[in-house]
Amino acid sequence: MSASELAQRVREALSVDGDEFEARAAEEAEWLKAEVRDGTFDNTEAIVGLELELYAVDDRTDALQRVPRNLLELIGFEKELGLHNAEMQTSPQPLNEHGLEAQLAELRANLAPALEQTHTENIQLVSDGMWTVPPNGETASGYLCDSVEEQGIRIATNMSAAVRYHAMANTDYPSGMALDAPNVSLQADTVMPESLITSIQPHYQIPHAPDLPEYFRYALRIAGPLVALGVNSPFFPPDLYDDVPDSRIVDEAHMEHRIGVFESVLNPREDERTSRDGAGADAQAKVRFPKDFETVEAAIDDVVADTTIVPMAASTGERFDDAFAHLRHKHGSYWRWVRPVFDGPTRSAANARIEFRPLSGQPTVSDAVAFQAVFAGLMKSLSRLEHPVRSLEWETAEENFYAAARDGLRADFEWITADGTETSAVDEIYGELFELAREGLEGRGLSTEQALGYIQPLKERVDRRLTPARWKHEQVQTAVDEGVPLAEAIWGMQSRYVDRQSETLLDGSFTDWL
Repeated sequence: MSASELAQRVREALSVDGDEFEARAAEEAEWLKAEVRDGTFDNTEAIVGLELELYAVDDRTDALQRVPRNLLELIGFEKELGLHNAEMQTSPQPLNEHGLEAQLAELRANLAPALEQTHTENIQLVSDGMWTVPPNGETASGYLCDSVEEQGIRIATNMSAAVRYHAMANTDYPSGMALDAPNVSLQADTVMPESLITSIQPHYQIPHAPDLPEYFRYALRIAGPLVALGVNSPFFPPDLYDDVPDSRIVDEAHMEHRIGVFESVLNPREDERTSRDGAGADAQAKVRFPKDFETVEAAIDDVVADTTIVPMAASTGERFDDAFAHLRHKHGSYWRWVRPVFDGPTRSAANARIEFRPLSGQPTVSDAVAFQAVFAGLMKSLSRLEHPVRSLEWETAEENFYAAARDGLRADFEWITADGTETSAVDEIYGELFELAREGLEGRGLSTEQALGYIQPLKERVDRRLTPARWKHEQVQTAVDEGVPLAEAIWGMQSRYVDRQSETLLDGSFTDWL
């Protein structure tokens, strides 16, 4: 698609009547609530799924690589924000031993030929939290900020040709389009800086849709501990750092910068949020740690109330969920770190699920499925046991979440154990979490050995106090202490990460690196 054609499609999208769009979404929400009450979105059992994002690098230099669109289609992956991104999703499967095996097998089955095909183009697909080596001959700031104006429409040069992505830079909604992190500051004209980051997203379909608020409450309470286990983005591309001492950059690095990147790029700046309404800075922050819901209807209402960045003419077709296409479009920019989802291609496949969105891409496929299994096991057991952590104050759960992003396993957490005791002891918190995950998986038919097999890669991270982010940080810290310039230290670490992943992505785990 040419820049002029893309600009014209963006212009057409921006001409949609916003009031009419919102009215349609509100009408659809009332229909959706009625369907939920009638049991349409119930399942006979818990079902799991997973989204896996990757980025591409030159397999000779580890530099970021744009993926030809025809190659992306050939390997069966979906487009993501940047031209260097690729995404795949697993087919939903029942939460049992066969379903989890199928998740792992599907990821391997699709990735194996994709890796072979991209290798013929000297491209390697990488599962990671943030890329750090810009394309050959380019800077990261140039790659992220390069844009042109076409017919009055701002177009990001290195962004996929999806209308909704480009439309975000051309609306009245004041996305920050900036990076704001310790010793990093960058201002762009589009949301392209968000393409720095990649993630995995476990999904858990709720058996009885009206129970979603209870599961959601527990998902928020385990968010901090799970994020701390999965941190994997402590460093930015070196040219994005301010002119400060290398040691300061290393000392002040967060273990998980992905969370801050997503928020600073897509949320309005604080002064913009405050000036546009009188409700305070949180009113228009679309990327945030969400509140609890008392009812499933309240969850649907929250999507309706969320600001729509780009109202678009929602097309309808033969899918069951086309009946609420406008609401689904609103949901596409409902960027909560944990979010409820309602959809389904047919009435029989309609489902209510929780998407767990704060986890960085992981070093291997097995690590990704380990998070999927632990999350699902916890969703099963916590709700069944009515675990007392549900009474942990929401503000404390939020503090746990952002502490995890800053400090990983070294963060100070608050937790409530099964006997109602408050604790901040890391071994006690994770010991209980892993035990609960095991019980939840065994409750779905897995043997103890099978359940522990999924949990072990994450348990070993706790035992060693070593996450992927800490592994990266220690390597860069050692190099900088020895006088190696920061850029060389980060790129050397990244090269070792890519090399080790090339040997373990499909059939190993992060603990094989240690």
